[in-house]
Amino acid sequence: MSHSHDHGSHSHHHAHNANRKALFISFGLIFTFMVVEFIGGMLTNSLALLSDAGHMLSDAAALGLSLFALTFGKKAANARKTYGYKRFEILAAFINGIALLAISFYIFWEAYHRFFSPPEVASAGMLGIAAIGLLINIAAAWMLMKGDTSGNLNLRSAFLHVLGDLLGSVGAIIAGLLMLFFNWNIADPIASVIAALLVLGSGWRVTKDSVHVLMEGKPEHIDIERLKNGLLSIPSVKDIHDLHIWSITSDFPSLSCHVVVSEDGDRDRILHQVSDYLKKEFKLGHVTLQIEGENHSHYHPCN
Repeated sequence: MSHSHDHGSHSHHHAHNANRKALFISFGLIFTFMVVEFIGGMLTNSLALLSDAGHMLSDAAALGLSLFALTFGKKAANARKTYGYKRFEILAAFINGIALLAISFYIFWEAYHRFFSPPEVASAGMLGIAAIGLLINIAAAWMLMKGDTSGNLNLRSAFLHVLGDLLGSVGAIIAGLLMLFFNWNIADPIASVIAALLVLGSGWRVTKDSVHVLMEGKPEHIDIERLKNGLLSIPSVKDIHDLHIWSITSDFPSLSCHVVVSEDGDRDRILHQVSDYLKKEFKLGHVTLQIEGENHSHYHPCN
């Protein structure tokens, strides 16, 4: 019986540092302006600004949580946490997703009341603060885009928080212009609802993706049938079973399976061929393989 454990390279160090730097700078920008926007929303009586400030508060918390997750996730594995603390990043993404959903429902609730009785809003002040907020959010989003927003779910959840905020600032600017030039006070809750819909969509995607990882679902980029057929095309491989593919965190896919080989097959050669195939074709660096002969007592050939 043979086993292969390939933990892959540690070439993610540079990307990890880039992600942490992007989160740190974005956190500083968002937290500072959140205070300014909250005070501005109170002074101008703008729900669009207050809802955006509330969203920015969640952004600051989300970015702080994501930053903590990146740092905490680097803790070494131990006897109790044999994979280390890498999955804490997914927990952070899940919490961020739930926060996005909660914020969107709160904005809906507040906007509902304002539709029936649109309040007076200091549109000029609201417009100025929203314009500054837009610039701050563009800067924060640009910083986060320099990180790995496609491969790292934790960073992507933080980026979606900021993107939702950016769109909220755009909505607040449009509402401010409508109120300033046409005296349409109802534009304030309308802008809030549009922003809330965008936040709701982002929150749903992040929550769904993080739950998928926490439930040890198959990584989206892996086609199981193609993987199986590729393994079966390797000489002397007769069958595979007990195949499991999951992710420890968003950029750490793992696989384990039993590979049934012919009795006269070179098991060491097959082991290396299978490992190389999985790494090259599916970027699976953490692989656990058990090589079995056709006469193995637990082997039941597929029909």
